[in-house]
This record gives sequence, C-alpha cells and structure tokens, in this order.
Amino acid sequence: MTKNIWILNHYGTNMYRDQAGRHYWFAENLRKLGAKPTIFCASTFHNSNGKIDIGADKYASEQVNDIPFVFVKTPDYKGNGRSRIWNMVSFYRNLFPVARHYAKRVGKPDVILASSVHPLTLIAGMKIAKKWGIPCVCEIRDLWPESIVAYGALKKNSILARLLYQGEKWIYKKADKLLFTMEGGKDYIVDQGWNQEKGGPIDLNKVHHINNGVDLETFEYNKEFHTVDDEDLNNENVFKVVYTGSIRKANNVRKMVEAAEYLQFKGHPNIQLLIYGDGTERAELETYCQYRELQNIKFKGFVEKNKIPYILSRSDLNIMHFEQNSLKRYGASLNKLFEYFASGNPTISDCEFGYDLIQKYQCGMVIDNANAKLLAEMIIHFSSMPKAEYSVYCNNARVAAQDYDFTRLTGKLANLLGVETTDRPMVQTGSETEER
Repeated sequence: MTKNIWILNHYGTNMYRDQAGRHYWFAENLRKLGAKPTIFCASTFHNSNGKIDIGADKYASEQVNDIPFVFVKTPDYKGNGRSRIWNMVSFYRNLFPVARHYAKRVGKPDVILASSVHPLTLIAGMKIAKKWGIPCVCEIRDLWPESIVAYGALKKNSILARLLYQGEKWIYKKADKLLFTMEGGKDYIVDQGWNQEKGGPIDLNKVHHINNGVDLETFEYNKEFHTVDDEDLNNENVFKVVYTGSIRKANNVRKMVEAAEYLQFKGHPNIQLLIYGDGTERAELETYCQYRELQNIKFKGFVEKNKIPYILSRSDLNIMHFEQNSLKRYGASLNKLFEYFASGNPTISDCEFGYDLIQKYQCGMVIDNANAKLLAEMIIHFSSMPKAEYSVYCNNARVAAQDYDFTRLTGKLANLLGVETTDRPMVQTGSETEER
C-alpha cells in the first residue's frame, strides 16, 4: 500500500497561500485515505512579487491544515523572460539536494507525482524516483512545446521546437505512468505518431486522464461565508450574466462588450453583464463602454477567489471563452468551468472543445467561434427560456459538478498511485458509479 506521496508542482506555492487548488485538494483527500502526501513547490509565488522567506537555506517546510509543503529556494522573476527561465532551472537543480535532505528527515516517498507546467519538474521527478527505485507518475497539465507553438511564440519546424518535441517524447517514454488533465492526451500522442501502434516508443496503456474539478465542500462553505455586498449582483429584477477571470487580450472580453452593445441596441434592458476580474485590457474596455454609453455591462474589478462561489451562485448564466487554436481539440481542463458547474447555473461558450463537457452534460450551449451577435442571441435565448426548461440545464450543471468533485477525482488518483481504496463504499452520483 502506497503511503508516502511526494507531489512536485513548481507553482504549488499559490495553493499554500490560498489553501485551495488541484494538488491541495488531492492532498487533503489522500490524507483521508491514510496516505501521507507532501507538496514540493518554489519559494516564489507565480505572477506575484511575494515569496516564502527561507533565508540562506536551500528550502523551508511548513504545514497548512496538516498538509506539509516544502518550499524549494528559487530566485525572483517577472514576466516570461530570462528571469522566469532561471527560476525554472533553479527549481529543477535545487530539487535534488532538497529531496535528499528532506528524505533523511522524514523518510523516502513510495511514489512521486511530478506535475508540469514546464517539463523540468517532470525530469527531476523521474530522476529522483529512479535513484530510489520507486515509480514516477508524470502529470501533464500543459503541452510543451505544443502550447507555445499554438500561441505563435515558436515555429513548429524551428530547431528549438524540434528539440523540445524530442524532449517531450523522451519524458512520455520514460515515465512509469502519464496523467493528462485534458481528456485527449492519447489523441495528442497518436497525432504526434509516438504510440507503439505507429512505431513509436509510447505504450498508450500507461496513459490516464483526470481532469481538474471543484471541491464542493469548500465551494459551498465559501458561498455561505464569503459573500459580496453588490447591489447589481443581488438585483432580482434583471437576468444576470457573469464572467469571472482575467481581462487580457487572450481572454477577448471585448467580444462580451460587443455582445452587451448588441443587447442594448436590440432593447433588452432586463439583461445585465457583470465582469469580475482585472487585467491589462480592463481600462480600455471600460472607456469604450462609457463612450458608447452602455448601461448593461459593468466591470467589478478583482475579487478574492473565496468570493467567486457566492458571485456565481447569484448569476443566472455564466460565460465561457477560449481563444481559438489547435489545442482545443484535445479537451479543456479549465478550473473556471468546474466552478461554473458548481454554481448550478447554465454556461454558454464560444469555443467547442474536444470532449466538450458542456455538451456532454447538456448544461449550457456551445457555438464554436461565436461572434458577438451569436453570443448575445444565446444570452437572449436563456433569458426568455421557460422555467422548466431552464431548470433542466441547472440540474445538469449540478450533476457535472458532482462528477468532478475532488473527492471523486482523488479516488481515481489514489488507484493510479496505488493507495488502497477498497474500504470505501460505492455510490451512485451523476452519470456513472465510482468509488467514493
């Protein structure tokens, strides 16, 4: 029976601060199964100037809610330039002495879960695991370099891209198991021609999938105890359409502004768009709304994560947006989507993903690459929908949230890592029966 589990996640420091997130919730639920998870992460916070002060040492360790975090010393960085690359390299290099020293203190792990974003964490996990003769599960949360190529930052046939693809193939070959957050991980390997059936080195039988999800217990707690005093959000006389997330060029919130403009022009004063989040495009879009005298859209600014559940619970419809690129065919693993499900309200999306969950659960409407007019017409459709029909979408959203509750997802991970779970009862929730 696997007991000691080391989770390597460079950017897990944010989970320590927020007491939330994929690996935090995995660790929380693994402890309930009798396992002893430890999260290794950088001493710096991602997209923030904050850091964990560890002095002259190589690392520091702290516990939050009985979950041990090990902070590996890494230098400060800003943006995506050389300083960030050096931060990645430093995390990789320092993991080895930190692992040796920490193992002397508390004992060696039985299995390592090494999680990307960047591949150096995966390589470190495999090397450490090989030295101690234990398995390493490589978790792929981002396709490198495919993501860089898809967003146009790297040419697919460049020398650097070819080297990175070869490195990616090597990792997939050497990993004891592969765990993709996106459901189309196997499709990606097949498309690259790396599977054994096409003469490649990778056995598809070791490829697994566990998506992101939502901790429903935490969601419900935050919804009740972290409320927002917002007269627009609490207005029962309008149909509220909510977007939560960044407001940057890649998020294309401008399309939502244009949809609001169409709604106002067509005369739908009962519909209100509420945008929660911040980013580089916010000021420009607010200025545009003022210039066009749009009364049906408001930018609410940044809010703490623990207030998102309450905000979503007060919405009538949620908006999902994703930039069109080649990655979408492999599926989505967007945290926001599962929070939308947990709200128990329908979701509309302008991007059809492979293995699309909104379509699978019939908890909203998807029109691929929808323009502002189509987005507005979807909003009108839901705002005028009969109550009985609307309730079906709401119920389906709750079913989706139950299926992607981290209690359930951790059961899948425990089986993958070799943690004994046979003492847990089988329950029926949502679309399938699983251990819980």
